[in-house]
Amino acid sequence: MDLYFSPLACSLATRITLYEAGAQAGFIQVDTKKKQLRDGSDFYPINALGQVPVLRTDEGWLLTENTAILPYVADQFPEAKLAPPVGTAQRAKLQQWLGFISTELHKAVFVPLLDPTAPHEYPRQKVARRLDYLQTHLSAHNYLVDSFTVADAYLATVLNWAKYCNVDLTQWPAVDAYYHRIAQRPQVAKALNEEMALYREEQALQ
Repeated sequence: MDLYFSPLACSLATRITLYEAGAQAGFIQVDTKKKQLRDGSDFYPINALGQVPVLRTDEGWLLTENTAILPYVADQFPEAKLAPPVGTAQRAKLQQWLGFISTELHKAVFVPLLDPTAPHEYPRQKVARRLDYLQTHLSAHNYLVDSFTVADAYLATVLNWAKYCNVDLTQWPAVDAYYHRIAQRPQVAKALNEEMALYREEQALQ
C-alpha cells in the first residue's frame, strides 16, 4: 500500500493506523497548496479534488476519504484489532464516531479555523457544543469505543490542530487528557514526530 499524505494533515490518521497495524507501506508526500508531488508531478490525476489522504491499495486502486480508508486498513490487519468486526454494534458505533469526527469536527470546525481566508466566527460558535459532547463521553471512557481504534487515530489527528486554532483543550479536561494519552502511544508519537519534522521542512522551503 502507498499513502499520499501531507504533513500533519488528516492523512496523519492513516499513517498512525498503518504503524499501529505493523503494515508495510510507502509514503508519498503531497504539496496540497501546489497540488504537486515532491518530484513536481501533478497530484490531480491521483485525486481530482487535490486532497489527501489517498491510499493506493496492493491491488492498485485508489481510495479516498478517511471514513473509507481507515476502516479499510483496519480490516486488512484484523489481528491489530483497530476496528470491531463488521456487523456488530461496536462497528456501528465506530462508524458513528468516524462520521462525527469527519463532519462535526474536521470539516465544520477545524478546516475553516485553519483557513486564514475563511470567516472564523461561525465555526468558532460550534466548538463548545462539540467538545462538550466529547467531554461527556471521554469522562467515562478511555477510548471512543472499547479499545484503541482507527477512530482514536482520527480524533487525535484532528485534536492536534487545536493549538494552531486558538482552541484551548484544557477547558475540556477529559478531552485534553485523552489527547495527551493517545499522543503518548509509541506508534502515535512516532507518526506525530515524523510528520512534524516533515512539516517544518516543508515550511522552510516556502
